[in-house]
Amino acid sequence: MATKRQGQTLTRERTKLREPGLCKVLLHNDDYTTQEFVVWLLTTVFRKPEPEAITIMLAVHRAGVGVAGRYTRDVAETRAERGRQLAERDGFPLLLTVEPDDA
Repeated sequence: MATKRQGQTLTRERTKLREPGLCKVLLHNDDYTTQEFVVWLLTTVFRKPEPEAITIMLAVHRAGVGVAGRYTRDVAETRAERGRQLAERDGFPLLLTVEPDDA
């Protein structure tokens, strides 16, 4: 876009705004965290309906890791940290990690 100011032509670059990339919050299976706690965490922190929470919990149980949700980086980090705090409060060693979502 060009504009004229007292005989000069000024050029302005337009900056394209990109949507922020998404990150996924991963739940990692362990031998101590109960399935009931994982379902509760998914419904409470990640706001999943119970049937979806059960499906995710079973996927984590079978595969060793599963996606709790996809969010912007700040939201993903906040939810993962809240999950870690609640697990620690209840005496569970549940591991939640955040990584970029390439999908």
